[in-house]
Amino acid sequence: MTAKILVVDDEPDLEALILQRFRRQIREQVFSFLFAYDGVDALAVLAQHDDIDMIVCDINMPRMDGLTLLARLAEREARPATIIVSAYGDMENIRVAMNRGAFDFLTKPIDFSDFETTIVRTLDNLAIARGHRRRQEEAERARAHLLRYFSPNLADRLTGAGDIELAAQRREITSMFTDITGFTTLTESLEPATIVLLLNEYVTGMTEAAFAHGGTLIKIIGDALNVLFGAPAEQPDHAASALACAIAMDEFAEDCRARWAEQGVVLGATRIGLNAGSALVGNFGGSRYFDYTAYGDTINIAARLEQANKKLGTRICVSDSVVARIANFCGRPVGDLLVRGRAGPLRAYEPMSPERHANGLTADYLAAFRQAETGDPACLTAFAALLGRNSADGLVSFHLKRLLNGDTGMRLDIG
Repeated sequence: MTAKILVVDDEPDLEALILQRFRRQIREQVFSFLFAYDGVDALAVLAQHDDIDMIVCDINMPRMDGLTLLARLAEREARPATIIVSAYGDMENIRVAMNRGAFDFLTKPIDFSDFETTIVRTLDNLAIARGHRRRQEEAERARAHLLRYFSPNLADRLTGAGDIELAAQRREITSMFTDITGFTTLTESLEPATIVLLLNEYVTGMTEAAFAHGGTLIKIIGDALNVLFGAPAEQPDHAASALACAIAMDEFAEDCRARWAEQGVVLGATRIGLNAGSALVGNFGGSRYFDYTAYGDTINIAARLEQANKKLGTRICVSDSVVARIANFCGRPVGDLLVRGRAGPLRAYEPMSPERHANGLTADYLAAFRQAETGDPACLTAFAALLGRNSADGLVSFHLKRLLNGDTGMRLDIG
């Protein structure tokens, strides 16, 4: 690649001397020279050629001297490396030039061997600086892209030391799916500007909750999110982190519903499903398209559990594989779900706050649940009494309705 050099000097013979001295390098396209006779001419040349690599500039020139030109160059977003030329005894001006950003200096009369050495050294340093700047810009672009998926700390690790593996591998993870009940129908009745505001607020809050708990954002499809815990970074407590995130998301989503209800927008409840297990995770998009995602039954079941909330009357539904990984889990069993794509039943749970879990209603629910499991007809009366004490309990209402319809046991076909 040819280095383009602008020489700024009012000596009439200098152009011919440079073209003669560097004729071989010019012929071999190592160097290309442009010439200007003072700072004003130099700025005009720079305006026409934005690919000039370096400037060799005299200090003492008419109209605009070299020091003023340096000050003007400092105003440019990208400026070439500059070598200042001055008389040997003019050290004060040379010092000022260096303070204004000059890379090096030469003294008159010019020694062309020294001139060539200085040019080569300057271009070498310029190449190093440009390489560093290019790598920094690439890293910043990569980080900005990764921030769509990962928390800031994880994005920094991915673009830093490279201690995190993005290639496809099997990992023990917890998968989360979220969705807003009836959102598609709601959007048909809202103005586009309102939908944008609502979605931006909602997705931002849900994403922040995911990142705060070490989650990796796999996909956003409208109002639905798929979040992964335990990959690509190691996360030994991925199930506990995922559950804490689900509870934080539920609180945010309920607050969001209340805020929008005040503006006359009835937003449906957010449904969340969690499942833990082995999955194939990694970047499956190749080198030109980044798509960090996950595949396997662990992922599919999490999606089914999110959908199961609609029938169960719950907002969060987690599998027994999540519960088994969390010490002192607070929650109550939902039942043994028959999930499409899975051979046997899956025990699922509804998480609860410690305060709600310690409430007497939970103990009574567990007793009624055990009665239903064993086929005890008294379970019908027990669930009816529970609903009478808390009519807003969706899960109790679900069980009571199915028992009234003649169902028995706690094996639930959710499709």
